[in-house]
Amino acid sequence: MTTTQIFDLQAVQKVRKGAVLIALLALVGLTMVSQSASGLDSAMHEGIEALGLAAIVFAIVGRAWCSLYIGGRKKAEIVSRGPYSISRNPLYIFSFFGAFGIGAQSGSLTLALLFTLASLAVFYLTVRREEAWLSATFGAAYAAYKARTPRFLPNFALWRDEAELSIRPSFFLTTIRDGLVFLLAIPLFEAIDLAQAEGWLKVLAHLP
Repeated sequence: MTTTQIFDLQAVQKVRKGAVLIALLALVGLTMVSQSASGLDSAMHEGIEALGLAAIVFAIVGRAWCSLYIGGRKKAEIVSRGPYSISRNPLYIFSFFGAFGIGAQSGSLTLALLFTLASLAVFYLTVRREEAWLSATFGAAYAAYKARTPRFLPNFALWRDEAELSIRPSFFLTTIRDGLVFLLAIPLFEAIDLAQAEGWLKVLAHLP
């Protein structure tokens, strides 16, 4: 593995984080000038928020589970057991649920879907770059893994597991920390709701 190859993967990850941040800021900006149509029905509004919270918790737990297997080993080996035996990108799949949950804290299914689609677009482009790096680094071994394992949608018939796992606590804790950031959506959207109710933010559209 060359220094250039390592740098390329790190560059892709930095671009991904930057793209996620830009998309998040753009969607939060949209949320600030829109309001969920479900706000007229408080039970529906709260139901969507509760669904979003469940999705966020699912994402945090799922991402932590994936980290037990990947543990920062992407640069050193092909991880093909546990969740990585049924999907090449299970950690990103759980992130999609997290994105849906963040958007759902607005009480709008439309915004929840927009957050999800934005994450799909960002991670799809990221995955394409990562796959190129993995192909160049691991050659035929990655080609075989790629041929038998779906990119995203899990194929549970392919499940294979390890008898034992070597855990990297720092990576696991970092993944938990990153996942907990999703929960910041709750006070953020509550603050937006309050600002709109007080007239500090002008509502330009109502979204279902």
